[in-house]
Amino acid sequence: MNYPNGKKHVLKQVKTKAERQQTFSNRGMTLEEDINQTNRYYLTHQICVIHKKPTPVQIVKVDYPKRSAAVIKEAYFKQASTTDYNGVYLGRYLDFEAKETKNKTAFPLNNFHDHQIEHMKTVEKHGGIVFVIIRFWAHDKTFLIPAVKLFPLWDRQYKNAGRKSIPYQFFLDEGAEIPTNYPAIIDYIKVIDQLFF
Repeated sequence: MNYPNGKKHVLKQVKTKAERQQTFSNRGMTLEEDINQTNRYYLTHQICVIHKKPTPVQIVKVDYPKRSAAVIKEAYFKQASTTDYNGVYLGRYLDFEAKETKNKTAFPLNNFHDHQIEHMKTVEKHGGIVFVIIRFWAHDKTFLIPAVKLFPLWDRQYKNAGRKSIPYQFFLDEGAEIPTNYPAIIDYIKVIDQLFF
């Protein structure tokens, strides 16, 4: 049967129960969306003030097909970004990066950039609370690692062709698993209270 637009109707394939369950289980938000929702909850309840840092972009080319619908066609990053989030909690400056991986056994260090590590070292040197939040999708676990524990692992990769990843076991041994709650989905402030206060 053809629709009025002339296109043929295609029957959708019915998914098996296993396929439906897999789709349902993978419907979750990304780590960044979970943290953003958590930060909104924290702000609404006056727990802390944390914001995602905008990435500065230089717009080069814009198309104006009509006045109300401008479309950016070309843009460049003005400068290298630092970390994803910063703000204030109990009078202390917080600064952190959030990453996620589908890898089951390790977190690849190439997910970080030199300038991000240098920024975190500078924040730590000046007394800020700086950390990373890493989610392992395969294990459905999210960890907070103080940046001071990350720095030796980062530096080690450049010495004698050192390891280029952080083993999952390191997160189990040295990291702090972040509890998953609602409405503070990634309730990292509870971990900060334990580690830094």
